[in-house]
Amino acid sequence: MVALFTVGLVAGCGGGQQAAAPKAEEKVKIALILPSTIDDAAWAQSMYEGIKAVETKMGKDKLELRVSERLSKPVDAGAAIRQAASEGFSIVIAHGSQYQSVVQEVAKEFPKTTFAYGTGFQSGPNIFAYDPQAQEGAYLLGFLAGKLTKSNIVGIVGPVEAGDAIKYNKGFEQGVKAANPEAKLRIAYTGSFGDIVKAGELAKTHMDAGADVITGSSQQSVGGIKAVAAKPGAYWLSTDMDQSSLAPETVLAAQAYNWEKVVTKMIELRKAGTLGGQHLTISFAEGNLDLKINPKLADKIPADVKAAVDKAKDEIVKGALKIEVSSK
Repeated sequence: MVALFTVGLVAGCGGGQQAAAPKAEEKVKIALILPSTIDDAAWAQSMYEGIKAVETKMGKDKLELRVSERLSKPVDAGAAIRQAASEGFSIVIAHGSQYQSVVQEVAKEFPKTTFAYGTGFQSGPNIFAYDPQAQEGAYLLGFLAGKLTKSNIVGIVGPVEAGDAIKYNKGFEQGVKAANPEAKLRIAYTGSFGDIVKAGELAKTHMDAGADVITGSSQQSVGGIKAVAAKPGAYWLSTDMDQSSLAPETVLAAQAYNWEKVVTKMIELRKAGTLGGQHLTISFAEGNLDLKINPKLADKIPADVKAAVDKAKDEIVKGALKIEVSSK
């Protein structure tokens, strides 16, 4: 059974009853804290669907999921995180880099509870930090953009200039340059993860400037996709999850995170007595990152370009091709 609700500030819920020791757990209870909603067609939905896939495999008698939505502010999320831990949830997943500080604070109060957050890399004794290597799939998508653009202008609609978005943008930029040194890349940020309207406006601005292939990250990307879909001949490249169902004639390809494997690993580690302390990467080499081509638009990608993308992906897996994400 899945309970969906939005949690506000909860008073007096610290120091509550602890979850049982991992070996005594007959059911894994997961609390998922989200900055947006389970149907945002992006970051939040991809994690939700990943956990639901785990639930399907394990059975509802073995896994219980509770979701708290629209908690973009860390202070509100902190109340939900603490409440879940005090109610005995085995694993509390705070799905956003903005939750790092509050997770580290609450985790100290509940040493038998497993916490997880991401994008992040700072773990703790009972904290898993999961870290998508967004630059890997972004490089391949950028390569596609560089090869397929007819105007030699490519656009990025970014959320905020930080974290996972920066890794994605840097990887995408390198892919564009590797495929087409003559292509110009335009980058603009909305200053928010969820400003769907502004994302659409920025996508239109890019297209007015000549861009015919556009990408962007976070839940606001839905606005960008809708704007691009309104212009024939323009394409969108997705991240977080396969968004081709939103615009089958527009979304050419996607980088998709396989959260099912990540969550399964957390559960297995916890059952083995490891409550946290690990930095979990999402990458092609780990097998929990996928590149998905929209089958409806697959014929738009020439065979030699597809072969070059496959080769680059293989080189990334083997470590022969490393995507630079430093601030330089």
